[in-house]
Amino acid sequence: MQVGAKVSKLAVLVLDGVVTFDLGVPLMVFGSLPDHYELSLCAPEPGAVPSSDGYSLNVDRGLDELLRADTLVVPGYSLDRPIEAATRLALRQAHARGVRMVSICSGVFALAEAGLLDELTVTTHWRAAELLARRHPRVTVNPDVLYIDHGQVLTSAGASAGLDLCLHVVRRDHGAVAANTAARFAVAAPHRAGGQRQYIKRAMPQASGRSLARTQEWALRHLGEELSIPRLAKHAVMSERTFARRFVEETGVSPKQWLLAARLDLAKQLLESGNTGIDEITRRVGLGTPANFRARFRKATGTSPTAYRRTFSQP
Repeated sequence: MQVGAKVSKLAVLVLDGVVTFDLGVPLMVFGSLPDHYELSLCAPEPGAVPSSDGYSLNVDRGLDELLRADTLVVPGYSLDRPIEAATRLALRQAHARGVRMVSICSGVFALAEAGLLDELTVTTHWRAAELLARRHPRVTVNPDVLYIDHGQVLTSAGASAGLDLCLHVVRRDHGAVAANTAARFAVAAPHRAGGQRQYIKRAMPQASGRSLARTQEWALRHLGEELSIPRLAKHAVMSERTFARRFVEETGVSPKQWLLAARLDLAKQLLESGNTGIDEITRRVGLGTPANFRARFRKATGTSPTAYRRTFSQP
């Protein structure tokens, strides 16, 4: 979506037993960008909708809102009983019309019941993954990732992974600057790749108080320099082997993967916010030669730096 495009309509479907945290995430992320998104809440029937926390929410719009939306978000909800036939039909009609479908946590079950996920690989909260696979055998469930983007259908794991997916949607629609604006509002990390693991079994940390946050912050200030594993490990005051192991435990990705994502994120911000030349951007993000930068950028985004700047540059 190019800068200057019309504000897109984003509807949030509130189902019985809605998980209030999951509901709050899209309201916070997309609500912080009123110049880009027009938010509305809808329910199978307007009126009081019971939440997972025992109180009811008043929703004044019905299923017709799905057909007016550009994007539909389905937060997690109680799985005690199937969704009603009218809701399944409305979801199918919205999907056929081209509405983008985004689920958070157990919201994926509604899309599956509507038959929108057959032959797709999706994710949900790791605790619900087995139930989803059992109820919908034509759906492939990956319980080990934060979110999966199929273009028109996007699914996320539980809790904070819904925040990651919503920020990913903003980044896809409006670029890194808009996503970072929403992330700052939510006091969240601007970008976690969808392929990161959603649940990492860890031993209890030792009482030394060591953390890699300080080294990560330092690395972000020195992306233009050579940041080898030995140099990062030295900054963290760890052996290389311990540093590499601890990094994967804390982030779910290797130091090299994390650095590449950070460098490309900075490159996107530089492309969006000014007229900095490709040679200078390459130097500042530490990706060697302009040719290497272009190749890495295209592989990660599917487009060239020049085309990205043309699409997302600020007025």
